[in-house]
Amino acid sequence: MIARTIFAGSGGQGVLTMGNILGNAAMLEDLYVTFLPAYGAAMRGGTANCTICISDEEIASPIVTSPDSILVMNQPSVFSFIERVDTNGKFIYNSSIVDTVPDRDDIQVFSVPASKIAQEMGNPRSVNMIMLGAFVKMTEVVKLETLHKSLGMLMGKKKKLLAATIEATALGYNRFPFDS
Repeated sequence: MIARTIFAGSGGQGVLTMGNILGNAAMLEDLYVTFLPAYGAAMRGGTANCTICISDEEIASPIVTSPDSILVMNQPSVFSFIERVDTNGKFIYNSSIVDTVPDRDDIQVFSVPASKIAQEMGNPRSVNMIMLGAFVKMTEVVKLETLHKSLGMLMGKKKKLLAATIEATALGYNRFPFDS
């Protein structure tokens, strides 16, 4: 098994944080992981993406040209990455802020109203965690419980923040599948 993934968005949307959390969760499940972040020219508002490969065997290269799945957080990332998804791959996007997705009938496309869900839960900064929860359900690359353990390791003693983050990932996970 090898899962080749790209997360993409703007700086400040938590794209690299999602990749880090997912990679740590995979390592907790004794899987091999590569994580390759890429930053744009600006910290916030510039482009940001990361490539995550997860496998039950050693990974030869962290470079991914045709990922199995792509998660995008904004409209520019849709246009930049949708053509890279491998045939029969999965493309998941935040439908609260993305209004145009080019047609591709050789992939599965899933919309997640993550910004809307985050507003409903009263935590607008949790959009990335809602997307990550939906992604984990869609791909089944790690268990939700392991993802929560990874979050706990990252957040340490920030119990209130950890509880809100676990709630957000569970909401994304439990409300999947969305529109396809």
